[in-house]
Amino acid sequence: MSEDILSKIVRMRREDIERLGLNFGIEIPERRRGGHTEFLGNAGAILEVKRASPSKGDIAPDLDPVALATTYAEAHAQAVSVLTEGNFFKGSLRDLIAVADLMERRRQQGLHACAVLRKDFLLFEDEIDIAYRCGADAVLLIARILDDEQLVKMARRAQKFGIQAFVEVREKDDFRKLNLVLEALGDAAAKTVVAGVNSRDLATFHTDPLVPASVRSKLPAKAVFESGILSAGDAAYARSLGFTGILVGEAVAKNPPLAKEVVGAFEAGCENARGKFWKKFAERKVLKHIHASSNVTCHCEEQSDEAIFGKNRPLVKICGITRVEDGMLAAELGADMLGFVFSTTKRLTTETFVRSFKERLLRLARNDNQNACLACSIPLLVGVITDLNSEEGKTAIKLAQEGVLDAVQFHGIPTPVLSKQAPAQSNQACHCEHEVRSNLYPDIPCYAAVRVGEASDFEQVANLRKNGEPRILLDAKVEGIPGGTGKTIPESLLREQTSDLPLWLAGGITPENVGTICEKFHPELIDVSSGVEDAPGIKNHEKMRALFATLS
Repeated sequence: MSEDILSKIVRMRREDIERLGLNFGIEIPERRRGGHTEFLGNAGAILEVKRASPSKGDIAPDLDPVALATTYAEAHAQAVSVLTEGNFFKGSLRDLIAVADLMERRRQQGLHACAVLRKDFLLFEDEIDIAYRCGADAVLLIARILDDEQLVKMARRAQKFGIQAFVEVREKDDFRKLNLVLEALGDAAAKTVVAGVNSRDLATFHTDPLVPASVRSKLPAKAVFESGILSAGDAAYARSLGFTGILVGEAVAKNPPLAKEVVGAFEAGCENARGKFWKKFAERKVLKHIHASSNVTCHCEEQSDEAIFGKNRPLVKICGITRVEDGMLAAELGADMLGFVFSTTKRLTTETFVRSFKERLLRLARNDNQNACLACSIPLLVGVITDLNSEEGKTAIKLAQEGVLDAVQFHGIPTPVLSKQAPAQSNQACHCEHEVRSNLYPDIPCYAAVRVGEASDFEQVANLRKNGEPRILLDAKVEGIPGGTGKTIPESLLREQTSDLPLWLAGGITPENVGTICEKFHPELIDVSSGVEDAPGIKNHEKMRALFATLS
């Protein structure tokens, strides 16, 4: 079995320590020269001094750490993360010392000073001592590379020096280790431990913005969304999930002027309905994979790595529900989402129908003793709209705001996007997402569906990603018909244009072709409407059964 990137980094680092010592041949101050700034004392951004990475190679090889850290401080970042790993990130303890000295000078001058994080693949307790003497206010401890005893010892050593332990988690066992640290440090943990979840898998360096969403509820109050923040939209998305901080590397190291925009977007936001929807979806994805692989009713707390990241069957949305019996069968068969069309088509539904259906679904699930977990047994309900200003569209938005619908799908129409951010140093109260975004859009749980028929249509997909959308549904474009056309997206477009994000796919999916589509494109979610119908809005129960049987 080949060595993954993380294992290679750790192995080479051990070899360097054996050859050069824990100081890597660099002269370390005998004692700490400056004061201390609490790491993430307030919600905000942690911006990185980063020259290179294993996945991208050189990012900013000629950066001046002091100049870059000054830019970050002037943007009112809460902290500066200094990479000190040399082989793959081209960092150094010299960078840490220089940035820490800069922040001490700024403190003495009465200027905004950021906390300083030593970011490295630390393995030994004495490395905490070195980080402290170099001026670090916090140290990164990666749970994945440390055993229980060593992680706790290193967190306690950080506590002894009065600096924070930033514990990074991602895999199932990491959360167990984090809890050991929190228990070991007791009441002091609230001040001395910050948790972070990396959207990037350090073994493969693949990034997925839904991974932090899936585990936010398992983290303590102070938690950081790490990696994958490339724009102000991404920062607003992370804040909408309820994270206290974001750690941003490549984007601001390559483009320092972006720092102010990213900081402003994060600080202007707050946890909101959009973020709650994405957490609900991400958690459901995890639970569904657990149940699919365990053949038991419910082990919702027993997360496995395969459950979170493995490729099992796609999640399924059955759209265009107009009859109770169709929706109930879809739920019974295991649909993850049900779509209700609030647009003037033959699949148009009503507020009364959706309210009644939701009540019936909840009542049935509560009475079914075999389903111990409502989060798994009840599909998410989505209102599909094609016109924001129509009465139908307004009705769907109202139902989503009330919680009757779990989300609104903006289908082939402009979706909420970021507008100008409030200044990072503003002392205003929380600007919820509808204030950060255009004032035309209320704070609602939502996602976007883009109709694609040619390469230029993917420009809208790219813009949505830039504005922080973690998933975008792709549907086949047919002029004059908003959806449910029975047409598929040309395969050549999907192969050439889809990004590295998991695919949400609609358009022409049937029981006959779903197996081939899944084999070719491995979608995370498929959206099926006309492919299981006898007529628009009239589902064929045998076709639905055949669809789910093919996916089982």
